[in-house]
Amino acid sequence: MPNKRSGGGLSSTQAAAKFLGVSVLAGAVMAGIALPAVGALGLSAKGSVEGFDELPANLKRPPLSQRTTILDSDGGQIATVYSRDRTVVELKDIAPSMQKAIVAIEDSRFYQHGAVDLKGILRALNKNAQSGGVEEGASTLTQQLVKNVEVEEAGDDPTKVAQATQQTLGRKIRELKYAIQLEEELGKKQILENYLNITFFGQQAYGVEAAARRYFSKSAKDLDLEESALLAGIVQSPTRYDPINDEAEAKKRRNVVLQRMAEVGDITRAQADKAQKAPLGLDVSKPKNGCITAVKGAGFFCDYVRQVFLNTPVFGKTKEARAKIWNQGGLTIRTTMDPQAQKSVQNSIKEHVNQSDSVATAASIVQPGTGKILAMGQSRPYGIDVKDNETTLNLSVDKDMGGGAGYQPGSTFKPIVAAAAIEGGTPATKRFSSPYEMAYPSPISACGGKNWVNTDGAKLTNENRAEVGPYGMKEATAKSVNTYYVQLISDIGICPVTKMAKEMGVNRADGGKMGQNPSIALGTQEMSPLTMANAYATFASRGMYCTPVAIESIKQRVGGKTKSLQVPKSTCHRAMSETTADTINTLLKGVVEDGTGTQAGLGSRPSAGKTGTTDYRYAAWFVGYTPNMAGAVWVGDPAHKRRMVDITIGGVYRSKVYGGEVPGPIWRDMMSGALQGWEAPNFNLINIPDERKRDRDRNRDDNNNGNDKGNGDSGGLVDGGTGGDFPTPSFSIPENLFQGQGNGGGNGNGGGFGR
Repeated sequence: MPNKRSGGGLSSTQAAAKFLGVSVLAGAVMAGIALPAVGALGLSAKGSVEGFDELPANLKRPPLSQRTTILDSDGGQIATVYSRDRTVVELKDIAPSMQKAIVAIEDSRFYQHGAVDLKGILRALNKNAQSGGVEEGASTLTQQLVKNVEVEEAGDDPTKVAQATQQTLGRKIRELKYAIQLEEELGKKQILENYLNITFFGQQAYGVEAAARRYFSKSAKDLDLEESALLAGIVQSPTRYDPINDEAEAKKRRNVVLQRMAEVGDITRAQADKAQKAPLGLDVSKPKNGCITAVKGAGFFCDYVRQVFLNTPVFGKTKEARAKIWNQGGLTIRTTMDPQAQKSVQNSIKEHVNQSDSVATAASIVQPGTGKILAMGQSRPYGIDVKDNETTLNLSVDKDMGGGAGYQPGSTFKPIVAAAAIEGGTPATKRFSSPYEMAYPSPISACGGKNWVNTDGAKLTNENRAEVGPYGMKEATAKSVNTYYVQLISDIGICPVTKMAKEMGVNRADGGKMGQNPSIALGTQEMSPLTMANAYATFASRGMYCTPVAIESIKQRVGGKTKSLQVPKSTCHRAMSETTADTINTLLKGVVEDGTGTQAGLGSRPSAGKTGTTDYRYAAWFVGYTPNMAGAVWVGDPAHKRRMVDITIGGVYRSKVYGGEVPGPIWRDMMSGALQGWEAPNFNLINIPDERKRDRDRNRDDNNNGNDKGNGDSGGLVDGGTGGDFPTPSFSIPENLFQGQGNGGGNGNGGGFGR
């Protein structure tokens, strides 16, 4: 801020600055109060009045970093995160005994002197001379405030912190000039308030409010005399006088503060004697910082919110700028997390999968039509204790948001192929020969005018020899007939499928491009549970895709003022027609009613979904939805090493794991709890004629023998096999399948499915 002038002459501040510039330069060098000689400090002989004048006039005062609070959609606290645990309070909210204690021990003449205490300098000089060392400093509270401000500005940069605290004459001169500025601008009370809010009190506590809560589990306004003296004593050396690690040393220091308070007349000698005999009276609250402290198992949702903040340009042009705001803190972030849904997800996970199991599960719930992420959880808790199966890897999300490379979704991808076909004009009654075994059709058109070519004659089979067509889409989807879906993608081409996937927000979890080969129809591209949940939400919302969002609003507190920050909003677009979505909903509705997903059924509440079990059983899925919510559940080994055969999950032995058998019940229980109290609307269904049943009826009429041996629609959505039985995995890909595209140049994922 500009210096005040009167009649064009020097202001009182400037005059004092000139005087102090000379006095300090001369006095500090001669006194040697913990300062080396001028020549070694980068302040040459020019460090005179002129050099003093050339220093910047304004101290850059950053907003004090504070804790950030993350809330659920109802306003309940999920977690607090901070780089420095601090809650800024006004002076009136700090106990008078605390104000007196800090002044008495750190700067007893605070209210009598200006920015510099000349008597204090002489006193320190005399004491240091007598001892032959540096027994006492001479910095005023205002000077200490300046140093703390510079440390705050340095943040976590060790080089800048060292520069802000170095014992050099140059820094001391700069500190004095800024102290003069603060004395003129703020006044004593404001300086004291700022000092008590910025000072480090040890144990991760910055500022007196955080310190009071850390050591005594109370607010700074409620501190008594003994507690105030203890906190005031810590400031000089937070490590040496740490009452948690060294009660005896902390008590000695506290009693020194009490003695000093009596000497300056803040308390009587009798009060000091009584207080010095009192125990420390600690009531310690452990530091609670970061997503590891999140309630309802929401550590990964909390971390996802952090990732959203750090990766979204709306919060800053660069990642560094966004990180600075995040570390600055003082944010109140209201999220989309529904506490009822989150609790239900975690309860279901704990019921079905143990933390110690050799495989894990991850689940996400999204609201159709809004993109709001309502819940996110997994069986391996948020933490760093690997031996206890803790992890910071978010199994529900993509790699760039804190997740891994994703997992092959298997048959849960087939509805996307069906949607692409129907949207392009293919009727749901479309029939293909769908033999048990066949070679991949070739060539198959791909994007960019290229063709995928089966150069080695690769073949595929259905998982059950009884699965022999012809089939229409309804029965082929119910039985998850591989040959039908490969014939379907060969009929419409690969590009419409990848384009539909993109419209539905479906992408590879590792950020790579979607493969241009027919095996994508069988779910070979690795994806995350959140991606699949949000994709199925498109079906639930009758074709409207909305980008996922986790943040509702953010308020930022800076310098005692609160402002609202702009937050990213979900953007929605029509990914497919209502008719296409309604047709898919009709195709998928049967899975939880009659097929392999019966264990995922929600009773009278209408629901739809799809099971998926990948080759070699490295992963099993259930992705389903109601008109209100869409959810995805994945079960598998994140390291992709443990096949789910002869395995115990959640205390139950499984010879083989299927999508409807393990993920299905997890989905059922989490959705049942999440939807409690919600309305139960129905889907808009489409009449899809059962062509195979029509053929049977025609044959029955022609033959007049009524012979029907169960070849009709199983009524359920299955991965293979016949109604009521759990199928083997939905497909097996030959090792030589991925042979390239067009000229055989190699555009596959490589290897057999599940590797």
